Amino acid sequence: MGRVGKPHGLRGDVVVTLTSNRPERAQAGAVLVAGDAALRVEWARPLGARWVMRFTGVDTREKAEALRGAVLCAEPLEDDDAWWVHDLVGCAVEDEDGRRLGRVEAVLPNPASDLLELDGGGLVPLRFVVARHAGRLVVSVPDGLLDPPA
Repeated sequence: MGRVGKPHGLRGDVVVTLTSNRPERAQAGAVLVAGDAALRVEWARPLGARWVMRFTGVDTREKAEALRGAVLCAEPLEDDDAWWVHDLVGCAVEDEDGRRLGRVEAVLPNPASDLLELDGGGLVPLRFVVARHAGRLVVSVPDGLLDPPA
């Protein structure tokens, strides 16, 4: 869910790039894991598209430097409305008329909307999903989106 960058100053602060869209990951008290080490966020503030963070016990530039490049993980958050990639991969995809369009092989990041990569090679923007059921997604795609090239 993120990566530690360079130290920021002399007191142990680090620049962190978060890939999570959940603001609670940067709140004081949040616990992030880097390898075998649990890091508790003491405080954090935005720095452009990144964050400056201080972790409890990381109080020198040397300790901050030792974290450089560390991949940050965290326990999953409970969110019934969240769509997790591992829940989407393997789902059957059909249109609103019940016509089978394929099975999700991967979810590809894309700035406008993540894309569902189907086993037949088709790409469906995630924003076209209109219903989600156990093991099945219903999509409303524009005519021609999944038609093979002529």
